[in-house]
Amino acid sequence: MINLLNRLIDFETLGKSEAKEVLLHMGSGGFNSAQMAAVLTVFMMRAITVEELEGFRDAMLELCLAVDLDGVPAMDVCGTGGDGRDTFNISTTSAFVIAGAGQPVAKHGNYGVSTICGSSTVMEFLGLQFSNDVGTLRKQLDKANICFLHAPLFHPAMKLVGPIRKELGMKTFFNMLGPMVNPSKPGLQMVGVFNLELARLYGYLYQQKKDFQFTIVHDLGGYDEISLTGSVKLINTQGETMQSPSDLGFETVVESDITGGKTVAVSAKTLTDVLQGRGEEAKTNVVLANAAMALQTANPSLAKNDAIARAKESIDSGKAWKSFETLLNLKN
Repeated sequence: MINLLNRLIDFETLGKSEAKEVLLHMGSGGFNSAQMAAVLTVFMMRAITVEELEGFRDAMLELCLAVDLDGVPAMDVCGTGGDGRDTFNISTTSAFVIAGAGQPVAKHGNYGVSTICGSSTVMEFLGLQFSNDVGTLRKQLDKANICFLHAPLFHPAMKLVGPIRKELGMKTFFNMLGPMVNPSKPGLQMVGVFNLELARLYGYLYQQKKDFQFTIVHDLGGYDEISLTGSVKLINTQGETMQSPSDLGFETVVESDITGGKTVAVSAKTLTDVLQGRGEEAKTNVVLANAAMALQTANPSLAKNDAIARAKESIDSGKAWKSFETLLNLKN
């Protein structure tokens, strides 16, 4: 294993099976903290290959606590994080709008590492009790149409890596892996990534998955979600397209209108304001754009205007807020 580590430090690339072996070794405590930091640093200094990403993904799924949602056609909507854009919790807010619009959601999330407020950070602040009990997760889906999978509870082997990622305070290849390793293995996903190279790596790997509908999003402003500040690259089973805010059915917004604030409390208030229909227009429109794209991912025959209308109705009718309140009020 030290030989593989030396090869990485020498900027050699690994095959799929070698990459899997490295991550399995990290998860089992086979590397000390300095060696794990070295592995993470290598991939901050050079691009990851598709074989390495696939091997790391397979190792994470092998090590995780798998979740059976009893056939519910749930969808994950998340971003890799690590885009450095300091937005509010767009994917998390959108998840409740999607659930309120009738599409079940299995949201995979974690604390912020390279940002102030990750999805788990804001949901824990708002009072959500995290659980890896399958019965609890199924109850959440049944009652709220959404369940929340807090990543550390499902990837216990990675507890050794977590403190090192936190100390580094920068995006690592674990940001790239997060959306790929939802332990419920949903057949539907809208995922945002922080650069075009990673978008194409995701596209290649996702095209290989059977019975899987997806949309990969990279906003050209550097966001790992639709920001409406400019054009966005979309990759799905039909190919690649570039769409402007007007193509998506919205006006362009400015970057300062969708920032997340400097505290978790501010981020939490933004989430609840949007879900209660009293959010700022720019923030609400960004959530609607992401939710509508997710609804079209789940139902490709759904027209753009109909998807937007469903997302808007989810907020206006109170269904999105009801989904949120129900999730928080359920006891484990």
